[in-house]
Amino acid sequence: MSKLPHATIVPRRSSARGHADHGWLNTYHTFSFASYYDPRFEQFGSLRVLNEDRVAPKTGFPTHPHRDAEIFSYILSGELTHRDSMVKKGAEGTQGKEFYRMKRGDVQFTTGGTGIAHSEMNEHLTEQVHFLQIWALPWKRGLKPQYHTKTFDEATKRKGFLPILSPLAAGPNASAAEEEAAAPAIPDTIPIHADLVMGAGLIPVGQRFKWTVGGPRENAIISASNRNVYVHVPMTKDGNAKIRLDGRENAVLGEGDGAFIGKVNRGDQLSVESIGEAEAEVVILDSA
Repeated sequence: MSKLPHATIVPRRSSARGHADHGWLNTYHTFSFASYYDPRFEQFGSLRVLNEDRVAPKTGFPTHPHRDAEIFSYILSGELTHRDSMVKKGAEGTQGKEFYRMKRGDVQFTTGGTGIAHSEMNEHLTEQVHFLQIWALPWKRGLKPQYHTKTFDEATKRKGFLPILSPLAAGPNASAAEEEAAAPAIPDTIPIHADLVMGAGLIPVGQRFKWTVGGPRENAIISASNRNVYVHVPMTKDGNAKIRLDGRENAVLGEGDGAFIGKVNRGDQLSVESIGEAEAEVVILDSA
């Protein structure tokens, strides 16, 4: 039974996404991107890009520029090597601004700001890498480029939705010192220059997690009303995962599916129930 009758939930089916297979790259686009364009799917809140990518071994995205976008990669399987114009290759297994080779559980984040050039390569000899590439629109242009990477515990994701990103605590008017300190509004997350909270969970079969709109910390966000919550189910369980949102039979999502959830406010509790044959990996992007 629905607990959020005021909310709108509109599924975005996997088969309806933009798709391109370039041999080295097999990619699905939730929003208009590259050669895929649909005026109905330009952005949702500050969320602008959600690509589900598989990159073949010994290939990848060579060095290319970005600016005025918040760009992050959520690794699902395999390895992804990141290098950019700000950092040198770090030691294997280090994090923060030194980290460079990412594996499952890692999230890499870049503020493009005034301009940055980076590469994303799969340097593994035999295994493909599967990851989500996500872009958000920042709350202001011309920011100083920044780079963060952090590992998020798998066991914790099986207990409930784990916050991954949250707004820079100092907000849009942060000083240079506050930008450098990069304190997030929610502890132990990566700070983003947007009114956006990201969470991820691994929901065991038959269990239900709840996402608190606006994140688990009351004052983490700027806009409390009319939030835009996008839920995505990555294709990680060979099609065996399935979820139900808010108890609604018309809001059942399989792997690769997503859903636009609107007319929700800070503090609303969104129920996400795992009803498939395998645990469901669920990513939530909650923005103004």
